[in-house]
Order: sequence, then C-alpha cells, then structure tokens
Amino acid sequence: MPAGRPFCSDVSLENDEPLAATASRVDHWILVEYRGLWSRDALAGSGLSDQVKQRLREQAAARPHTKLLFIRRTERRGRPELAVLWGSSSERGGALFRTAIESYEDVLALDVTVPGEPLEHPLLLVCTHGKHDPCCARHGRPLYQALAELAEDDWVWQVSHVGGDRFAGNLVVLPDGLYFGRVTPAAAWPVLDEYLAGRIQLEHYRGRTAYGFATQAAERAVRQSAGLVGLADLELEQERPIVAFRGGGRRFEVDVTAAPGPLSSLTCSSEGLRHPRRYAARILRESAV
Repeated sequence: MPAGRPFCSDVSLENDEPLAATASRVDHWILVEYRGLWSRDALAGSGLSDQVKQRLREQAAARPHTKLLFIRRTERRGRPELAVLWGSSSERGGALFRTAIESYEDVLALDVTVPGEPLEHPLLLVCTHGKHDPCCARHGRPLYQALAELAEDDWVWQVSHVGGDRFAGNLVVLPDGLYFGRVTPAAAWPVLDEYLAGRIQLEHYRGRTAYGFATQAAERAVRQSAGLVGLADLELEQERPIVAFRGGGRRFEVDVTAAPGPLSSLTCSSEGLRHPRRYAARILRESAV
C-alpha cells in the first residue's frame, strides 16, 4: 500500500458505496486449514507441495463457481490433525462436510466434489487476509475475536480473500452463503443473533452467493420493501428478463439497472482507479399467488 494513501475501506465508506449486490457468486466451497503464512496469493505462495496445489486446483475447477480458501484458528496450531471442509451454498439445501487429515499429502486422496461427513453447525468465516489487503487485517481480526467470544467452538474461522476488501470487516456465513460487510466488533452480535433466529440483518448484508449481482439487488429491494427478512422468506423464480421472487404469499417482479459509481480504489493495492458498478432495483409489480 503506497505511503499516504487512504485505506480502500475508508474511501468506500466516504463514497457511501452501497453494500447491496456485492457478494461473490459461489456455489461450492473448499476450505483447507493452512497454518503457514498466507501470502497475497494464498495457494500459490503456500508451502504445499506442487502435487497438493495441483490437486486442489483440479478439485476447484471440477465444478463451476467453486471457491477455494484457506482457513485457520490460532488456538488449533498445536493440534495434530488438520481440518478440510467443503460443501455447497445453494438457495435451498446447502450443506457442509468435513474431514480431518494428518498431513497435506492426504489431500491427494480426497474428493471434495462428493458428500462426506455432515457438519451440523454453521461456519462463520471472517476475512483476515492482511497480505492481500491491509483492510482485511485491520477490520477482520477484531471482528474474528468478537465472534469467537460469541459463537460456539469451531464455528468461527479466519479465512483468506473472500472478495470485496473495501467492505471489511467481511463475514461469510455458510452453508447459506450470506455475505456481510462493514461488520464491526460491536455489530457482530446483532448480525449473529439475527442469523441464529433465522433472519438476515439487512444493515450489513452484501448479498447471497447463490445469486448474481442483479438478483442480489432485487432480493435486497424486496426484503426491504416487504419486510421479508427471514432466510426462507423468499424463493427465486426467474432472473431474466426481469427478476421475480415469491414470498409471503406474493410475487414480486423487479427491474434492475446498473451504472458506474464514483472513481474508487477497489483495493488498497490497486494501481488505478475504477468505477465500481452500482445496481438500482425497482419493484415493477406485486401480486398475490
């Protein structure tokens, strides 16, 4: 990060950049506990063997919209086993699986494109990947500590780059695939409490990974307008030519437009400025079903 340059998260906040419709599109997840140093490119810069790196890349490429990430918990450094978790985050029926390995070479025999031992609790992933962007460490580490004090053991993990550094502190909740941004330690409990009650706290909600950006914008508009904040309150019916959701006994048709936002640094290390896209959603029709 160049000296004297403002943090990208500060610039985003000053520009009043909306959080809505900024979640990465992800259908499948591969999470590997890696206790070594995380370089900017976590996998490429890791100490894993070339064979293990290649195996992980192949597993990630086997299905579209798969995200491969490193995870860690500082209190697990002395444990002999390493955790590998994987799963999906579809709109309905998302699931997570887990296994324990003795060494990273055991990854060569794993197939994380098929179900395994079910994980019976949610995962709260906090991006603390400071080598990728200092905002992730600056905001992510205090958020991780706050959530670790609130949630059950093994629910909360530090995670490598999840996308949207300028929205740090970033929290991803699996298997529902919910992205939250600008979550401070003080906001950790309201976000978690609402989630445990089966609801989405809209103030910090970036979107759902099962949807594309335009659909995320439409979902946010419907939830905010109709007060449908329950996780299962909405069901996506179609994404084109307009977005349509069903929920609360009603059908919502939503038009979404996109326009470039103000020039901004998308990350602290960005060499140039870009116009991050902003989405505007308008409910065209609401009808009973």
